[in-house]
Amino acid sequence: MRFLRSLPFVSLAARSCVAESTPEPQYIFSNPAISESSYRIPTSYESAVLGRRILALTPLGTLSTVFPDSSRPRQPDGLAGVPLGLMEYVADCEEEGNPTFLAIKIGTTFRNVESGSNISLAQEWTPPYPPDKRIKSTFFDWLFGRDTDSKDRVPYSAVNLPRYSLLGYIEKIDAADAKALSSCFVDTHPDSKYWLPGNEIHESEFVRLVVTQIYWVGGFGDRAYIGWIPVEEWKNVTRKEWESVRLPGEKKGWDEWSTSDL
Repeated sequence: MRFLRSLPFVSLAARSCVAESTPEPQYIFSNPAISESSYRIPTSYESAVLGRRILALTPLGTLSTVFPDSSRPRQPDGLAGVPLGLMEYVADCEEEGNPTFLAIKIGTTFRNVESGSNISLAQEWTPPYPPDKRIKSTFFDWLFGRDTDSKDRVPYSAVNLPRYSLLGYIEKIDAADAKALSSCFVDTHPDSKYWLPGNEIHESEFVRLVVTQIYWVGGFGDRAYIGWIPVEEWKNVTRKEWESVRLPGEKKGWDEWSTSDL
């Protein structure tokens, strides 16, 4: 009955049914035990290796900036200091893990940066295949009357998958390096060839996000590292290292509770 007292919205009519049909609270709120007896939570460096693989395989991300103190034409009042997150094309074209962007100068994100805004990049791992068996809570589906037969909009437990935020500053890439990086960027984003520097549509330039801080959430805290990754570890990860690991769901037939994919 301790569990029932934590849910005051449960009706009196339902209480006897809940008490008889539900397990103890720890079985509802605790993750299943990790089956691998030798498993340990990954270190920050091992997490950095996984993060560098996410950067290499994930072509989109959310860049967050803040609006400047001064207003702009056709911009609502009161936006000074307000954060804004927008999707941006991302490419992993340099060895140190500094993401590459094709900055369209008219875009709000890069206009905010030009006005002195801080910036961060958020990316999450999206597995190409759904797991064999989806993590679901049948008890809460029953309690709230959810349709368990409805199509799952996200066919995997997103909070059980790794993601990170890269904090840093924008640095313009010089013309010689930009020419070499354009091939890498277009390989990742073929349509970006229309907006390369010198195009007739928008003024653009290649920039990098120089990473100075990394905040990592590897998944559930009982089996994944959550916290800050030293920037030296992020930058020291080699291509051989991140190519040698696999993220959950890169192959068919994976188990959402398993740690063997990491």
